[in-house]
Amino acid sequence: MIPKKSNKTVNYIITGGAGFIGSHLARYLVGQGHSVGIIDNLSTGNLSNISDIKDKISFYKLDILDGTIEDVIKNSDGIFHHAALVSVPESFVKPIEYENVNVLGTENIFRLAKKFHIKTVFASSSSVYGNTKNIPTPESEPLDPVNPYGITKLKAEYLAKEYSKHCDIVGLRYYNVYGNTMVSSGTGVISQFYQSIQNHTPLTIDRNGEQLRDFVHVQDIVQATVSAMEKNTGSGFINIGSGSTMSILNLANLFIKYSGSNLQPILREQKEGNVLASQADVSLAKKLLSWQPQTTLEDWIKNLYKS
Repeated sequence: MIPKKSNKTVNYIITGGAGFIGSHLARYLVGQGHSVGIIDNLSTGNLSNISDIKDKISFYKLDILDGTIEDVIKNSDGIFHHAALVSVPESFVKPIEYENVNVLGTENIFRLAKKFHIKTVFASSSSVYGNTKNIPTPESEPLDPVNPYGITKLKAEYLAKEYSKHCDIVGLRYYNVYGNTMVSSGTGVISQFYQSIQNHTPLTIDRNGEQLRDFVHVQDIVQATVSAMEKNTGSGFINIGSGSTMSILNLANLFIKYSGSNLQPILREQKEGNVLASQADVSLAKKLLSWQPQTTLEDWIKNLYKS
């Protein structure tokens, strides 16, 4: 369900607002009549993602480690912190860069949130759980990430706990996010399968393809994220996923089925740092945010290939 348009104009800042999730969030907030400022250094984000709202937002090409972002943030009513590096394979190659952006950059945002008493909702990740024993996984599950990316997100959560003593900070543990504008990006298994279909190349799958993932649509992410800002939940961490799972092999077969392709999946060796199963227990999100996912992955794939 899409919330009714707000009668109150609020001044929000979105870090990473030219990225996949951030741009969808910005577009929604603009549609609600709010004032939106975007901070993005465009290292991974792209201005084309916000070209349709460029005249309705304020854009600042700044790095979240840059001290001048204080002038942009200080008068805001709320911060959505989405600026991050998010590739698991790349995090093994560039661990220092991931530490700088995802940990030190995040601390800079939290420091400003504390200084100006601004509520902050930030993008954490299901990667903080690692290979969890409980599926679906509640927020109380022990945290044991298995890759450098997940470790940086866990460190960000430790910082959130510390800074939340001074202002509200809500960490949303996003699961595997997908959406139409992501399929051409080349990152993530959904994008990879889509590109393989487009290029008529085999869909490659790690291990046996039985790994389970919880895929959640970006518009569902946006609704949960806005609700986390608007509702008085207090500080803490909340799972945001579909609450269901799909195996990677089944995902590949759905792409093949609905695209009408005759390609067959090819199995390869398991990549380092990938978990075997991931599924969100979204009970807390439903309770605190009055939210639940609306889009199913199979329906989305089916619509993707409708003529």
